[in-house]
Amino acid sequence: MADSDAGKPLRKISTAFKELAATVNSPTPEVPLAQFSHACSLVSPLFGCLGIAFKFAEMDYVAKVDDLARASSSISTLLVMVDKDIEANCVRKAGSHTRNLLRVKRGLDMVKVLFEQIIASEGNNSLKDPASKSYAQVFAPHHGWAIRKAVSVGMYALPTRAHLLKMLNEDEAEAKIQMQSYVNASAPVITYLDNLFHSKQLGIDW
Repeated sequence: MADSDAGKPLRKISTAFKELAATVNSPTPEVPLAQFSHACSLVSPLFGCLGIAFKFAEMDYVAKVDDLARASSSISTLLVMVDKDIEANCVRKAGSHTRNLLRVKRGLDMVKVLFEQIIASEGNNSLKDPASKSYAQVFAPHHGWAIRKAVSVGMYALPTRAHLLKMLNEDEAEAKIQMQSYVNASAPVITYLDNLFHSKQLGIDW
């Protein structure tokens, strides 16, 4: 990692997911669990930047990524991990690595949609619409009324676009480049994860 990327979380995320995209786009993709969990860990600070509306997502995402990182010390790839859980008949049990992977995938997807919406709303200093749309598309279908209500209230405490960029240590032009880079690179990674779940007849809506 270049020294110029120090303190630049968007650039670290962009680089890590470009490397992951190259892995999943290879003829015989074998995604190392350690590489995947490290890339996902770089996304964690973004949830913290969004304030109380996404506090639940931050806590849940960080815990799930930490579990995958710990598992990577003894499990080589995502495919091996899922196969192990299937063999142990624990895929849908709370705390299983595969269940945690599904939750992490939703976190990655939400950030992708959020970035798409932020890019599309250039010139608007409010993050309420981008954040609301990304939450509604990715997380809301899986949450009960109480969590959806809490998130709705929290949307009024979101940072402004300018404040978010300040926290991310980027100007508008560079942030747009790095956000688009993540959108482009994360798409094949998310598709790979969806296909992994479907190939094992696990589905993704649980």
